[in-house]
Amino acid sequence: MVWIIAAIFSYFLFAITALVDRYLVRGPIPCPKIYAFYVGITSVFVLFLIPFADFLIPSVKEICVSFFTGAIFIFALFCAFWALRRFEASRIIPAVGGILPIFTLGLTYLLFQQEISWGIGNFFSFALLISGSILITYRPSSPYIQKGKLTIPKSFQISVVIALLFAFYFFLAKMVYLSQPFWSGFIWIRFGIFSTALFFLFFREVREEIFKKRISFKIKTAKIFFLNQSLAAGGTMLQSWAIALVPFGFLAFINALEGTRYIFLLILTILISLKFPSALKEDISKKALRQKLAAIFLISLGLIIFALV
Repeated sequence: MVWIIAAIFSYFLFAITALVDRYLVRGPIPCPKIYAFYVGITSVFVLFLIPFADFLIPSVKEICVSFFTGAIFIFALFCAFWALRRFEASRIIPAVGGILPIFTLGLTYLLFQQEISWGIGNFFSFALLISGSILITYRPSSPYIQKGKLTIPKSFQISVVIALLFAFYFFLAKMVYLSQPFWSGFIWIRFGIFSTALFFLFFREVREEIFKKRISFKIKTAKIFFLNQSLAAGGTMLQSWAIALVPFGFLAFINALEGTRYIFLLILTILISLKFPSALKEDISKKALRQKLAAIFLISLGLIIFALV
């Protein structure tokens, strides 16, 4: 299954970019609006693909769907940056990782129920992949119970919003790739991302950053940012290709495979922490490693079962 390989390789690249994003959002570019703007406008470089791609001008309806798909993506990205800036990553990532595949599956079931022809093995592997994704990033301390009462913290509420936005993005992207050749759909969606990123110019802090202060984009920061975005572009292309190839009924599995990104992220973080202890903070105690190894086992088992059924 080529789409599984493409998705896993995309998550490897996303694991690398996640480390750099964490550094930039918590340091040189702390404002989520500014970071989302910079990420969005880099989509303009997709113009260079047009002479080499199977690019076409579709109907007005298809263009609108493509632009709306890009808009959903950039707003989801902004919410994710905002949440990671405001809340602990250990609160956001497990919640989004667990909810997103369920939302994507729910959208597919509601609108294309006939496309879902899962067997027991598919459901079991799906559950294992989600469980592994949650376990590998979960921390025992929980804000859900306060003063003896069950509460829904704001971090979980924003996680639901992020997951819902990304679920709509995946669903709409699949619709785009069903109606257009891959590269044409990809380019139109990136146009939508670029156009929506310009929306952030309505915010004063973004305008001041771009036209006056320019504090964030020192030469060193710019080099790191554009190198990171190059890797992110490669990951996005691979993930988009996976979305285009996957049968509609298995679209949610691309979200469930998110756990592989956490495995790559864990390995990279540990390697960096061992080499540069002060660079990244990662719990690599025996207890934490046992939990993460158990999560890796669940994800691996889920992949094996899915490949065999």
